[in-house]
Amino acid sequence: MNASYELPPVAALVTAGLSQTEAEPVTDSIFRIRDIANLYLVKTDDGDVLINSGLMDNVASNLAKLRPHRSGPLRKIIITQAHPDHFGGVPELREPETEIITERRFSETCLFFNDLAPYLKRRMLKLWGMTFDRPDDAPEVPEIVSDITVDGQFSFSQGNRQFEVISTPGGETLCSLTVWLPEERIVFVGNLFGPLLSSMPFLTTIRGEKPRLVKPYLDALDRVRKLGAEILIAGHSEPVRGIDNVRAVLDKMYSAVSYVRNETLNGMNDGKDVHTLMREIKLPPEIRIDEYHGTVAWAVRAIWEESSGWFHYDSTTSLYGVPRSSIDEDLVELAGGADALAQRAEEKLSDERPLEAMHLLDIALGATPSNSAALAVKKQVLEQLLIQAANINVSEVMWLRSELMLTELAQAQQE
Repeated sequence: MNASYELPPVAALVTAGLSQTEAEPVTDSIFRIRDIANLYLVKTDDGDVLINSGLMDNVASNLAKLRPHRSGPLRKIIITQAHPDHFGGVPELREPETEIITERRFSETCLFFNDLAPYLKRRMLKLWGMTFDRPDDAPEVPEIVSDITVDGQFSFSQGNRQFEVISTPGGETLCSLTVWLPEERIVFVGNLFGPLLSSMPFLTTIRGEKPRLVKPYLDALDRVRKLGAEILIAGHSEPVRGIDNVRAVLDKMYSAVSYVRNETLNGMNDGKDVHTLMREIKLPPEIRIDEYHGTVAWAVRAIWEESSGWFHYDSTTSLYGVPRSSIDEDLVELAGGADALAQRAEEKLSDERPLEAMHLLDIALGATPSNSAALAVKKQVLEQLLIQAANINVSEVMWLRSELMLTELAQAQQE
């Protein structure tokens, strides 16, 4: 981890396990282990149930934290989604009689990640390489074979506890599971609503993943809302306790995402382009939620493209495989050189228009990647954008920091 930066809230949460020394009680028989995605031990009078298993890198530490609280054989491991930080520890944690429970689309989602592994790894390193420093010999993502696949809902009793495992394919993956303990009115949602509650969903991530559609997200949220939980336990956030508090959190999220969806569709019908709507749509104060993972603007774009597709009716060139960057050299020549574009970008930055400045710099550096004037202004623009980002949204901040690091490296190579 790069200690020279303060971590955004989501990054701080997913690294919290590094300082945890023992399991934390949620109730007298449910314990939380902090990992990149938390795992939860649920004790019964006939063995234990584990909800998620943590990352494969952290198995030894997680086992040590679980050991003092184990009450018997590990009967089941329920995996709430097909991200390795939720299932990576399964091979070492499972016992001879342990049954693995996943949603029916779990294997399909794992296959997607496996098919695109080199591509997605490069993108993840760009965003998270300064936060997580995995060694070259880190364990590989394991292949998980499910014993029970859930299509809709699966109920079972374990000792003195009743469990209902519910398909909720609208969150961070299309194979999400929610675990409901009806007699105790406790619900485990994993990362169904993202790393943090009361935050905008990241419907289409910038790291790369199958898009999560807004209507299934809202349907899943509504299904959880209707359970009437008295304790809501999420993947990273602190548990929400009290039926009124749980309902208030879920109602506000439902209202916020519904508002963004409706405003986006209305704007499309009114003939507004996606960039206009990304700038214009804001949540009313009474339903404003955080933007630690997704943002309102990104949700607008995701909903637009979910509804309309990738062609925005803005340029004929979008239909063909020739990007705008193919004429960067022409534009630089017509502008009188990269220095001239860098000077204009600096003027835009002085006018508090850093994004217009970045457009100009993309052209200048697209034609002449080593131009010192353009690199110097790009560094200033990135620093300004980082100030504006206020260390809130993890993907925005990590992207900007990564770009700043690469810009500084390019400058150093010119010296």
